[in-house]
This record gives sequence, structure tokens and C-alpha cells, in this order.
Amino acid sequence: MSQLIVIAIDLLAIGLLAFAVYYPRHRRRDLAVAFVGINVGVLAVAMVLGSSTISAGLGLGLFGVLSIIRLRSREIEQSEIAYYFAALAIGLIAGISGSITWLSALLIALVVIVISIVDSPQLLRRSQERSLTLDRAYLDDAELQTAVEELLGCEKATVTVRSIDLVSDTTSVNVRYNAPRAPRQATPSAPAAPAAPATSPSATITSATGTLQVQR
Repeated sequence: MSQLIVIAIDLLAIGLLAFAVYYPRHRRRDLAVAFVGINVGVLAVAMVLGSSTISAGLGLGLFGVLSIIRLRSREIEQSEIAYYFAALAIGLIAGISGSITWLSALLIALVVIVISIVDSPQLLRRSQERSLTLDRAYLDDAELQTAVEELLGCEKATVTVRSIDLVSDTTSVNVRYNAPRAPRQATPSAPAAPAAPATSPSATITSATGTLQVQR
């Protein structure tokens, strides 16, 4: 019965991590499924290895079989690698403990909470990273720095040169910078009263029969 509780807590934790934290922020279904799969697999292997009826040799053999599997995917970000480790950690904590304890439950909750906080869009939200290809071969670092900062409208950018092509006259760089703060919107003022229509200049002509006013 205690093992069923451990499995339920593990599935709840990885479900929250993959579908309540990761997927709404990154929108990659393939990685969300991968996180759940690797967590459940590690949980199962850890619970089997924790059994007293399994020898150490068989355990090493199981890990040898698992090591053959290579994770093939599209390019992933460093933050997504952290989700992989979190999924592994949750499965190992739940599987090795065998029965739920306050310490194991606290550690599982700690992993989920910390990942959800450090990957929050509100944390370091001005931090940006761009890969640029400039239409000029920059050999002077100071000139390159100035050109990139003027292009992005930022200050103190960290520029890493990837390649300089003198034939096609291009420079490929990776840039890390803080995006400029958005300007505050001015409070709309009351609409100004419409201006009075300008009076047309007039000329006065005096004749013997009277006075005539002409509007121009």
C-alpha cells in the first residue's frame, strides 16, 4: 500500500511539473511527454533495484541496458535540461525511498517549487539572447560592440563572435543583453478646447453712396 502512495505522489509531482509548469510556458508537447516517460522509467527501475530480491549484478545490468538509449530530440534549451534533471530526481527520490516519508515528500515538493520559480517569466524577464548575422566583417571588437548595441538599442551587451566571413563580408555573433525598459505612457490630458475660427481679413471701401465692407 505504501508503494502505491509513493507512485501516486510521484505521478502527481511529475504531472504538475510537466503539464502545469513546463508546457504552459514552453509549449513543447514532445518534451512534456518525455519528462513524464523518463520519470516513470526511473521510478520503476529505482523501485526494482531497491527490492532485496534483486542482486547488485542484475541492477548494474539494468542500468547498462538503460545507458544504451540515447535521447534524440530537436535542439533544447539549457532550461529544458533542468527539467530533465528534475524529472530524474523526482523518480529517484520516490523510487529509492520505497515508502513515503516527510523528508522524501518535502524533497519532491522542493524540486517542483524551485523549478517553477526559477523558470518563471517574471524572473530576469529583461534578459535576452540573440544570434545575429551582420552584413559586415568586423575585425575590431570595439567597433563590433558599438554596432551591436546600436542595432539592439541596449547597453553593455555581451557579444560572442561565432564566425567572420571576409568573402561574403558578414559577421555572426551571439548576443546576451538586457532589453531596454519600456517607456512609461504619458497620462492622457483633457482635450483642448477647439480654437475659434480665424476671422478673415477685411477691407473697408468708402463711396459716395455709403460704406461697403468686403470680406477677403
